[in-house]
Amino acid sequence: MDESNSPDDNDEPDVSAEWMAPVDGDIVELMQSDDIFTPDHLSDEDVCRAPDAAYRCRELTKYGLLKKYAPGMYDITELGEQYLAGEVDPSDLEPDE
Repeated sequence: MDESNSPDDNDEPDVSAEWMAPVDGDIVELMQSDDIFTPDHLSDEDVCRAPDAAYRCRELTKYGLLKKYAPGMYDITELGEQYLAGEVDPSDLEPDE
């Protein structure tokens, strides 16, 4: 069995798609919070630098896990919630172009 795909004890979603970055699961999870909705907020939480967070939010929006409401303002989608619950395999997602 490949250790990189084995479930771990923390119940966080695996990075199982080529398009994903290791920080993406943390970003989607933090977007569940009512207090976090911009890349600057993600930077304040030490997830990654704000420019990197902005890029990852755009990528996660392209794949439907986040929704952009205004410039620099994002929220988790129902698909993002399903991803966190382990109900969606991100490798099955196609980007919206």
